[in-house]
Amino acid sequence: MKKVIYALILLLVVVSGLVFANHEIKNEASKKPTSKPLSAAERAAELKRWEATPEGIKFKEWKASPEGKKVLDGAAKINKHINDSTNMEAVVTSLSLPPGSRLGFGVMVRMDGDDYILSFGLEKSNEFQQLRSLKVNDKIIIRSRGVSYAPKYSYPIVAGDYIERDSKIIYKRAPNKGGC
Repeated sequence: MKKVIYALILLLVVVSGLVFANHEIKNEASKKPTSKPLSAAERAAELKRWEATPEGIKFKEWKASPEGKKVLDGAAKINKHINDSTNMEAVVTSLSLPPGSRLGFGVMVRMDGDDYILSFGLEKSNEFQQLRSLKVNDKIIIRSRGVSYAPKYSYPIVAGDYIERDSKIIYKRAPNKGGC
């Protein structure tokens, strides 16, 4: 009986040692240096480096083209509303995005005489169910956290965070989990 107890204790000590050793190895691996944010000078240098690449050159040419200037002007026109998080009135012009777009679910809208892509992101569940009730020529109120653009699209891309129709909220983006 004593031999069995000694054997079990010895086994317990060996297993505990292995678990403890494995824990230390995992802690050492997690102490890898994390990348800190780049300084303004480093960011500027990285941007200059990217602008010298073929993609950067194409992007600069697009920004200087009439189509690129139109998109940038449209984005600048609503930037104040986005920065202030104020309401923007829009009219739905199309229930589908331009052909070949990979923005997920979205619609086309017109605000202040310019057309925009109103993008909501990838569909995960039924979160866009109420948005599917939108019709062409519906007047909506939009609040957004950002506007972007890309040479692939002929319109600025507005991120849809809050949509209201007839004084009723039909979509409100859920806040990010685990932080700001």
